[in-house]
Amino acid sequence: MEAEAKLKELGLALPEPPQPVGAYLLAQQVGDLLFLSGTTCYVDGELLYQGRVGVELTVEEGYTAARQTALNLLSVIKAVLGDLERVERVVKLNGYVNSAPDFDRQPAVINGASELLEQVFGPRGKHARTSVGVSDLPGHIPVEIELIVQVRP
Repeated sequence: MEAEAKLKELGLALPEPPQPVGAYLLAQQVGDLLFLSGTTCYVDGELLYQGRVGVELTVEEGYTAARQTALNLLSVIKAVLGDLERVERVVKLNGYVNSAPDFDRQPAVINGASELLEQVFGPRGKHARTSVGVSDLPGHIPVEIELIVQVRP
């Protein structure tokens, strides 16, 4: 329960996992890899923010949205695996930022997720990553993040 203890130290609690908004699974395990579908910054079933970073939202708000999104992804991991300690390591994070046309600080936004994962898992939370700016996301969400983790038996 070390990862969950870290969350408590940070003053965070795992929310209920988000519900799929389409015809897909929240996660799919293949061998020792767990692939998590993209999700966003839901808090109690409502969006924390909507809009484009660099227009309606600041970089700091985007960072907070990415951090909340990572917390939601952790809740999916716990629901699927039963225990966050089954995460051997975070392998890859793909982050999509709903961005203003001239906005180029996507990595600073997605750091909200990356830094939380490292805080929770320590060195196991360091990962490969992609941060991409897009012209819009479904429902005008500010970020969408997908994750791949290696799972312990």
